[in-house]
Amino acid sequence: MNPEVNQALQPLRRWPPMPPNPAAFTLLELLVVIAIIALLAALLLPVVTRAREAGRATACVSHLRQAGLAIQMYTQDYHNRLPIMRDQPPGAPATNDPPGPHRVLAPYLGNTNVLRCPSDNQDLFQTTGSSYSWNSLLNNQPADRLTVLNLPFNPHQMPLMFDKEAFHAARGEGKGINFLYADGHIKNLLVLEGARP
Repeated sequence: MNPEVNQALQPLRRWPPMPPNPAAFTLLELLVVIAIIALLAALLLPVVTRAREAGRATACVSHLRQAGLAIQMYTQDYHNRLPIMRDQPPGAPATNDPPGPHRVLAPYLGNTNVLRCPSDNQDLFQTTGSSYSWNSLLNNQPADRLTVLNLPFNPHQMPLMFDKEAFHAARGEGKGINFLYADGHIKNLLVLEGARP
């Protein structure tokens, strides 16, 4: 045998064979690490989504609170009467009889973007002027003596404005819609406890 070939094959003929490099990954170890990372990402994605939606819901509550303050200023200017407003249906031509909340409350809001819920993914704000519905059963009623279908309600029992859709459904069941009540408090659950006689 040629001495050069013999010398070249010498490292291949070592006995016992050299152990594998402990610093290198095997294919199986690499696949296990990738699977663990994918599992952790799958577990964290819903948590991140809920956290993001909680932030948007907080901004929505803030917008509803500002709308509530605008309604209170309106009632002070109009002898304790609630405004006369009606929701504009999506896709319908804008009417002024009666006008929508974005027109009536504009002088009290400063910026009508307050009527846009950050989670409004259906573009209701762009098509109707507001992401929030107005309870038109309360049009022109005294703010401290609310009645619906001749039943009296306390201001803490009657919602004035609320999300048009369940924008915040990712937060959990029963938490999809924020409600602004006539006394100014906000809940994400509609609670009608009954009327006092």
